[in-house]
Amino acid sequence: MEHQRTVKGPVLIEGIGLHSGLNVSMTIFPASADHGIIFKRVDLEGNPMVQADPFNVVETSRSTTIADGPAKVQTIEHLMAALFSLSVENVLIEIDGPEVPILDGSSIQFLHALEAVGIETLDAPRKHLRLNKTIEFEENGIHITATPADKFSVVSMIDYGSKVLGQQYAELNDISEFKESIASSKTFCFFRELEQLAEHNLIKGGSLDNALVVVDEPVSEATLDRVSTLLNKPKVSVTKSGYLNNVEPQFPNEPAKHKLLDIIGDLALIGSPVNMRIVAKRPGHYANTELAKKIKKQMLKQAREASIPVYNPNQEPVMNLEQIKDLLPHRYPFLFVDKVIEMGSDHVVAIKNVTGNEQFFQGHFPGNPVFPGVLQIEAMAQTGGILALTKFDDPKNYDTYFLKIDNCKFKSLVVPGDTLIFKLQFMQPIRRGICVMKGETFVGDKLVTEADLVAKIHRKENT
Repeated sequence: MEHQRTVKGPVLIEGIGLHSGLNVSMTIFPASADHGIIFKRVDLEGNPMVQADPFNVVETSRSTTIADGPAKVQTIEHLMAALFSLSVENVLIEIDGPEVPILDGSSIQFLHALEAVGIETLDAPRKHLRLNKTIEFEENGIHITATPADKFSVVSMIDYGSKVLGQQYAELNDISEFKESIASSKTFCFFRELEQLAEHNLIKGGSLDNALVVVDEPVSEATLDRVSTLLNKPKVSVTKSGYLNNVEPQFPNEPAKHKLLDIIGDLALIGSPVNMRIVAKRPGHYANTELAKKIKKQMLKQAREASIPVYNPNQEPVMNLEQIKDLLPHRYPFLFVDKVIEMGSDHVVAIKNVTGNEQFFQGHFPGNPVFPGVLQIEAMAQTGGILALTKFDDPKNYDTYFLKIDNCKFKSLVVPGDTLIFKLQFMQPIRRGICVMKGETFVGDKLVTEADLVAKIHRKENT
């Protein structure tokens, strides 16, 4: 079984933000299991925080920016890709500026810094999620698909219609190959974009050290001089291969590889590894993060569906009606549990068949029979009482009294002919006779009622 991971100790990273031009100091701290990746703006009053999550993405122009209130952090994708490649999903990142340092424009320096401190295994399982359907994002010639697979892999395809940078293809078949084949791929832009980007304050920290600059159109010496000033260089020139100042790509397909790196960093916002194959045509941060939102929604839906209990009428019950009556003091007409079909260490699933001859239907409501919501809660409470009492060696000597009902929601009508499936689960171990449970009621696979219940287990007098 694979376990969750964090860093062994603080990881200090300092540098300049590509778009802000600010010197930034960032420290990555260890965190506990299920903490996730959280950024903390220590330069702002109150030290506000923002979770790395696709639904916190607020800007995708040239980089990925997340925000939650005043906590806003830009250009997170290269760091996120490095963390993902090391299976690190639990860290607190304290940062004293609005942007993650660009470093050399890739993920490799982040990887080296993380590996130098070391990775710690946590005592909690790491879940690999798996899609059960294909998810797509398509818009304006951009097309990205995520299909179910046995492991995570990515294909990136780009085409800028340029003699210097035309069609390129990059592929990563196993995340273990990320460091050697993808991590050092630098970010890139076109020469014709430089002045426009500068006018929009989008490359204040750019240099020829952290970005490839593609020159696919003739440029004058005057323009080169302006760019020299912009990049704080004494002189820039164009190589025969079409890049500035003899900065050659490390790989023939480095731009496609960097786009693949960005895809990984943006999809890391999902928060858990997903076994899927990504095929991306003309990817970008907007498309990547929109796909991440769709995937996360699908994974949450699958998790909900997996938690829905299934009732098979042919299945032998764990407890029949008479056994339930041995445990609970309730009797007709106020016993609302017919049988128990599943009993675990922390949960129980029980059944109530709703029939038209129930007495309360005479008044609730004539000609429009509806199972009262308060009785659904009572049935849920009785099911929870069964779960709680089975934890005692002498359950007949105890009664269960419910103290509190919170977050109760009635989502759909229950009518004669329905079969209610109650699922009650402990939210924490029983302490000092107090048990806290999450209750859900289903009809088929539809959630009709839910509530949080708190009960007191009380020993009967004279026992």
